[in-house]
Amino acid sequence: MSQSLATVAYLGAAILFILSLGGLSNPETSRRGNLFGMIGMALAVLATVFGPRVSPAGIAWIVGALVVGGGIGLYAARVVKMTQMPELVALMHSLVGLAACLVGFASYVDSSNALQGAEKIIHEVEIYVGILIGAVTFSGSLIAFGKLNGRIGGKPLLLPGRHWLNLIALLVVIWFGREFLRAETLAQGMLPLVVMTAIALLFGIHMVMAIGGADMPVVVSMLNSYSGWAAAATGFMLSNDLLIVTGALVGSSGAILSYIMCNAMNRNFLSVIAGGFGSGAPAKKGEAAAAEPQGEVVPVAAADTAELLREAKSVVIVPGYGMAVAQAQHTVNDITKVLREKGVQVRFAIHPVAGRMPGHMNVLLAEAKVPYDIVMEMDEINEDFPDTDVAMVIGANDIVNPAALDDPASPIAGMPVLEVWKARTSIVMKRSMASGYAGVDNPLFYKENNRMLFGDAKKMLDEVLTALES
Repeated sequence: MSQSLATVAYLGAAILFILSLGGLSNPETSRRGNLFGMIGMALAVLATVFGPRVSPAGIAWIVGALVVGGGIGLYAARVVKMTQMPELVALMHSLVGLAACLVGFASYVDSSNALQGAEKIIHEVEIYVGILIGAVTFSGSLIAFGKLNGRIGGKPLLLPGRHWLNLIALLVVIWFGREFLRAETLAQGMLPLVVMTAIALLFGIHMVMAIGGADMPVVVSMLNSYSGWAAAATGFMLSNDLLIVTGALVGSSGAILSYIMCNAMNRNFLSVIAGGFGSGAPAKKGEAAAAEPQGEVVPVAAADTAELLREAKSVVIVPGYGMAVAQAQHTVNDITKVLREKGVQVRFAIHPVAGRMPGHMNVLLAEAKVPYDIVMEMDEINEDFPDTDVAMVIGANDIVNPAALDDPASPIAGMPVLEVWKARTSIVMKRSMASGYAGVDNPLFYKENNRMLFGDAKKMLDEVLTALES
């Protein structure tokens, strides 16, 4: 393939990637967006493999790597459950960071003596920054993977003077960067590069370990952004225009998504990086402490829940991570079908940070074939709760906590939430009275118009469905 043809293929792939991002912004066009992305990536890979920069002898190695990597990807796609998607995404981000590090070291070894003057300095800055971003992404994503799959606790690790430690690490990285650029030989440059990589790896671990469980959806989108910038840095190192464009698209879209999710939690990006939210630590006693929930919990049976749903004219379902864990989305769709056949208006309310990654609930509902037009965002449906007969919360906690609006001393004060307590009756499905991922008590459970349906979400919803159909 000639250089001109490869350039045209790269341009077509870049356009397809942009169309893919546009399609993914809406559930109804997400399948088409995914298809555009797949075609674009296939075109980019073919243009690279058969382009002028790859020798015929190297094609066999590349094809072998594609077969191995593709086989692993297909296996993961078949065996990974939908509840495991957040940690899979985090693991994929770590691979992008690792690739940026390996490419950076290989590029330095390959070109250390081939370039001179300003061109050499620019290339080495690209290598240094690329490895720095890649190392932070790699280690941070691995810690996020551990937190999301439960192998690492959600409580943040808050070291004394952690901000000073981060500042010292930054200054050391800058100093070693200076030494790296002044190195005259490969051996002299490798030492500061290795030290910087070690510091970046430790920084990535420390950064994500200090972030509480409630902020993990933001962390996933943040690491997505980091992986994009790591890919862009790799593109600079390899002089690959398409990789630069693709990395910039992923990095900027991830940053925008992180900003949107921070707004949804009434938190700024720096406060998320600083960590501490979602520690699960008990509130301090005193005048400034959050008020303890008052009232009596009213349990309800599955048969009574079915009766409330049958008599309702308007029902809003709020899915949460508990629905994902129980894999109850298909039963929820069956209940939705039965209620709609009976003339009940059924809609779904999605909070931006429901679940463990951006769009987690939307993906689950789409998998269960819930109609897109009845899945509403928080801003679209919040004002409708006063006119709703039954609001049914399935395994969600923090995103329906009225303390966010009523209690200035609450750790989640100011966070926009779904105001399900304004419905005539709210039903919360939970295994127990345990607090949510943020470790904050929920006064919703004690309100007079609230009912608690305890038990596994799948089992309880199956009973509700049976009662509705009988």
